[in-house]
Amino acid sequence: MSDQHAFPSLSLVPKAQAPQSAKDFKTDQEVRWCPGCGDYAILAAVQAFMPELGIRRENTVFVSGIGCSSRFPYYMNTYGMHSIHGRAPAIATGLAASRTDLSVWVVTGDGDALSIGGNHLIHALRRNVNLKILLFNNRIYGLTKGQYSPTSELGKITKSTPMGSLDAPFNPLSLAIGAEATFVARTIDSDRKHLQSVLRAAAEHRGTALVEIYQNCNIFNDGAFEVLKDPQTAQRALIRLEHGQPIRFGPDLDEGVFRDPATGELYTASITPDNQDRVLVHDAQAPTPATAFALSRLADHPGHGQDGLHHTPIGVLRSVERPVYDTLMAEQLATAVDQRGEGDLAALLAGADTWTVE
Repeated sequence: MSDQHAFPSLSLVPKAQAPQSAKDFKTDQEVRWCPGCGDYAILAAVQAFMPELGIRRENTVFVSGIGCSSRFPYYMNTYGMHSIHGRAPAIATGLAASRTDLSVWVVTGDGDALSIGGNHLIHALRRNVNLKILLFNNRIYGLTKGQYSPTSELGKITKSTPMGSLDAPFNPLSLAIGAEATFVARTIDSDRKHLQSVLRAAAEHRGTALVEIYQNCNIFNDGAFEVLKDPQTAQRALIRLEHGQPIRFGPDLDEGVFRDPATGELYTASITPDNQDRVLVHDAQAPTPATAFALSRLADHPGHGQDGLHHTPIGVLRSVERPVYDTLMAEQLATAVDQRGEGDLAALLAGADTWTVE
């Protein structure tokens, strides 16, 4: 068996023979989400985006866990697997590592990824497996009818927390950056242009890309992100990150992100002639994750001034290069074959330390 056949390069993912359209990625399955669910917008955006990659549908795989978002593979006319609760990153890791001719995507939710699947997620991120993880965050358990999730805010009143949640919520982006993820981004279900631009950047990244998508659950947590969607507040609440550009926001771009020289912490403030030279310039490719981590925490605290809004960065917070797990494993296996020849699995299983039980 040739090395090329066994361990094809990431660059050898077969391209489509003919142009593809969004229609090619739609299935005949009835889409079964609640009317008005944000998942519809994400599905439409992904189906419209996939043809841009130029990758054959037969070489594209969507793997999901359990939850509302995990119906996704049924609606993508690609290969797919509706797998086990929380284990989608583990299954996708095995697939991506053994079949580098595939474009592997994971679709998961805040409960699926950050509760039972927490360890699988962080290890996929630290290994830098070549897969793309779309984390739909609606801050609630929707499939099981409205219990609080790992991202629900402190004091959240739900069916499972009638007196308010006592759990401090996870920040998915902070968790990912802490796990040494090489690509971390955030976007919003209803902002199709921004969503697709982030997906495009994630698809081009070599290694694990985590994209948190704020997604509205209009049945059990309606309006969770309304302040980021309402035109009256969105311009003042959203911070749109662009690599290499000063981080400015607001209707007149007269607000900015600054670094406190004494503590190193980031904060937001009005831009004046006296401080305009100190507006932070976004560097998604910075080798150290400190600034990206600080940006991920901005949304957790009310902003300055009268509005009291939680100023929320969206876009690519971090995008750095690091060796890709799949490639390293393929090289290691190829070296082993060169040095010792093809392995004998039967001989390995029936090695010296075996017993026969009668």
